[in-house]
Amino acid sequence: MSATLVGRESVEVPARESVAPRRPGAFPSRVAGGRRVAIVHDYLNQAGGAERVVGTLHRMFPDAPIYTTLLDRDTLWPVLRDADVRTSWMQRLPGVRRHFRKYLPLYPRAIESLDLSAYDLVISSSSAWAKGAVVRPDAVHVCYCHTPMRFAWDYDRYVARERFGRLTRLALPPLIGRLRAWDERTASRPDVIVANSTAIAARVARCWGRDAEVVFPPVDVARPSAQADPVRRGDFYLVVSRLAPYKRVDLAVEAFTRTGWRLVVVGDGPDRAALERIAGPTVRFMGRLDDGAVSRLYAACRGVIFPGEEDFGIVPLEANAAGRPVVAYRAGGALDTVVDGRTGVFFDATTPDSLAAAVERCDETPWDAAALRSHAARFGEEAFAARLEGVIGRALAGAG
Repeated sequence: MSATLVGRESVEVPARESVAPRRPGAFPSRVAGGRRVAIVHDYLNQAGGAERVVGTLHRMFPDAPIYTTLLDRDTLWPVLRDADVRTSWMQRLPGVRRHFRKYLPLYPRAIESLDLSAYDLVISSSSAWAKGAVVRPDAVHVCYCHTPMRFAWDYDRYVARERFGRLTRLALPPLIGRLRAWDERTASRPDVIVANSTAIAARVARCWGRDAEVVFPPVDVARPSAQADPVRRGDFYLVVSRLAPYKRVDLAVEAFTRTGWRLVVVGDGPDRAALERIAGPTVRFMGRLDDGAVSRLYAACRGVIFPGEEDFGIVPLEANAAGRPVVAYRAGGALDTVVDGRTGVFFDATTPDSLAAAVERCDETPWDAAALRSHAARFGEEAFAARLEGVIGRALAGAG
């Protein structure tokens, strides 16, 4: 391992001048052909990958209202701040913004209560509820599926990663059973299901008995636009993640603490305090940063660590878009986005030692920054829009 990764130096966010401005505006789709369109999403109270998809759908269909169970405007991605967002009756429940998980039994009723009778084409973005939206019999419903309801179909792993208390663990199973029954019953509502990765398409087939076409989600490859030096790589590795147990950031923290290599962690979440307790002096937590700061860290780092199993995961592609390789766990969506030895390096066991060995391999590999950026460009917003338009066009033609 290069000696540049060893030490306790501070990490500075590189100067703002290296970041190009974001690409604004819409690229309206014409596939609807004058039909009235609505977008449906589970809930808009966080800014994650699924919400980025909604942002791109909004750019494709800027006149389409976005229906959702509840909304927290403080969390919206900038692209959604001008959107016509319409919420269900859940928006009026006391404390729902802070305690939205406590209202779990109500989401199916809330999504079914949305009045979509005026729309000819409904596009749902669903990781739990939106695919159960009720549309007119003659309308076309295309569901972009981030995953079948994870807590219903993978309950044991879900409970383990969320670290629920004993009473919650006892109370949840009957409720989860009812939600799973609802999920099965409503799986036939969409006319077409589109999966965000090969792994999710397989899960759709296993859980719902339905075929799904794969369209990879849009990655804003212009966002990490600070240009990486094609010859000189940085002296630290980077994690960009929500700090939740299932993200397995602990593997990276333990590996870099044991070896004394430098690691920068960007993000926040319920696992942060636990991670800070096990971190050594060469691991630095930066908290949440704005897009520009994250872009500059992508370009300044030596490589990016992606230690968890994700349904898709845009971080590897954001790393590549900045000209940097990724060290990723060989599972889930990473199998669609990482080419071992060409755009990154896989590790096969969920252990710090396995991850550290992959970092060694990554550190010793000569990487072509231009080739990494070219790979990421294949997953850009325009590519997503073109592929999804193709699916929607075929669905509309089939409906006659």
